[in-house]
Amino acid sequence: MSEAIQAQKAEIVKGVSEQFKAASSVVVVNYRGLTVAQVTDLRKELRDAGVKMEVIKNTYLRRAADANGYEDLDEVFTGPTAVAFSNDDVVAPARIMKKFADKIEALEIKGGIIEGKVATLDQINELASLPDRDGLLSMLLSVLQAPVRNVAYAIKAVAESKDEQPAA
Repeated sequence: MSEAIQAQKAEIVKGVSEQFKAASSVVVVNYRGLTVAQVTDLRKELRDAGVKMEVIKNTYLRRAADANGYEDLDEVFTGPTAVAFSNDDVVAPARIMKKFADKIEALEIKGGIIEGKVATLDQINELASLPDRDGLLSMLLSVLQAPVRNVAYAIKAVAESKDEQPAA
């Protein structure tokens, strides 16, 4: 093999390794059996959520994962493999991939990385069940409003009870 080809492959592994380092979450899937239209829809939804999906040779993925201390992922890098990298939203790749896997049987989630730790399929499915950022903010706002709302109801109830009492 020529030195130019080796250098080119080393550069690819370095790029994938940097993506692993920068990602807050990574989801590895088997995409065999998906139609072009299904893959296009999946890529579009991932892109809209700020997630980058790539099809990378398994040997490059193994070397990049090993370089970052993710040796436990080596077993998932078999067959047709696509990898979704998210630098911002930890939940987005898992949620979107899980939604598509539930709709399309051909898509199989194999494993991934969540905040620097190798994740099992169960952990990824658990992460996918979490609401997105807007949902979490809505829940937080609801929890913060509850005490104020309860005080307002109490004051209103006291005011109404005073109105109903006959004047002396």
